[in-house]
Amino acid sequence: MKKEISNHPFKNHNPTIATLLSIIFAGLGQLYNRRFLKGFIFILLEVAFLLTLLDSINFGLWGLRTLGTIPGTDHSVRLLVFGVLSLIATVFLLVLYIFNIIDARKQAKKLKEGWKPKGFKDTIIDFYDSAFPYLMTFPGLLLMIFVVIFPLLFSVLLAFTNYNLYNSPPRNLVDWVGFTNFTELVTVPIWQETFVSVLAWTIVWTVIATTLQIAVGLVLALIVNDPRIRFKKLIRTIFILPWAVPAFVTILIFSAMFNDDFGAINRDIIIPLIGGDGIPWLSEPIYARTAVILIQTWLGFPFIFALFTGVLQSISKDWYEAADVDGGTRFQKFRYITFPHVMFATAPLLIMQYAQNFNNFNIIYLFNEGGPPVRNQNAGGTDILISWVYKLTFDTNNYAMAAVISLIMGLIISGFAFYQFRQTKSFKEEGEI
Repeated sequence: MKKEISNHPFKNHNPTIATLLSIIFAGLGQLYNRRFLKGFIFILLEVAFLLTLLDSINFGLWGLRTLGTIPGTDHSVRLLVFGVLSLIATVFLLVLYIFNIIDARKQAKKLKEGWKPKGFKDTIIDFYDSAFPYLMTFPGLLLMIFVVIFPLLFSVLLAFTNYNLYNSPPRNLVDWVGFTNFTELVTVPIWQETFVSVLAWTIVWTVIATTLQIAVGLVLALIVNDPRIRFKKLIRTIFILPWAVPAFVTILIFSAMFNDDFGAINRDIIIPLIGGDGIPWLSEPIYARTAVILIQTWLGFPFIFALFTGVLQSISKDWYEAADVDGGTRFQKFRYITFPHVMFATAPLLIMQYAQNFNNFNIIYLFNEGGPPVRNQNAGGTDILISWVYKLTFDTNNYAMAAVISLIMGLIISGFAFYQFRQTKSFKEEGEI
């Protein structure tokens, strides 16, 4: 057996030569390894790239670097878009090129050690078996590149430009300005005051509104789950009804009900009880913020209620019976049995509720379009970061600053979600808890 291996035809095969050939031109290393089909495929890909894509990618990278040089002729935003696409294509081709080098070197080493290549038919079968998962996921990867990665890269790069109403192509060119937008956000008074105010309110809104809807849902689920409660199916149906009504319809109805002049809350409840002109729900920031928190609690608690109801029914009654035997109180049973079990099962979904409310554009915009106005700020009293970004984009055309705030929002949400998901016990094995 040793003699057979020592006399195999590739005993003098040199992996270094295969590597160098693949570096010089993709596919040459595979031809050197006598893997002709694979070599011709790599050669065809590189030739196609050199003949069709090289000039386009070079032009795209030039546009990404300069954003144009001739006002009125070069469209900076289009050049930025084309540049991002060229950058993605460059990375993709670079990955293929590196794979070609690694594949040639790896196969050369195997040939030198006595590996015998399979026939054409067996090679095709092995390739299909090994590549099938990648072939199935490739359409999804391609879709993710154009739906997620491309817009994300475009937004990130836009944050480092001066693209706004006064620097709009094609009449004017957009320039790279580095971290100027980030600096202005924390140094220029109007931007600084608005950003601090909106960020603080966004955090307060997220924490209070989400925590309140979770608390209401949990309390109602505990009450309905009590064995002494009758007509449970009817009660559950009633509590889930707000979830069944489309959210935008509910928000518009509440917007009319909270109207300062003709709203039912002022006209039929507040004025008959305390007199006066009622509460300025839409014209004073503190009251408008209170209203949107109450509305979000109404919209959000049915999902939490349904979620907790299902989890509570899955808790074994033996645990509560054992607690009764040990003399445990209702509070102790809730603290040591109910609450840990509920949190363990629902923590990821609850975290998602916080992330969702952080970017809950619908309720803020539909209720009163982020109003009322606030002096010395370019955002409304109930505007959160996402609604402020919307106004900067579509009302004032300040695209660069909107991209800066979007980038900051993404970092905040990503950091918060990553930390919480790492800490929650829902992603740990039971033995690790």
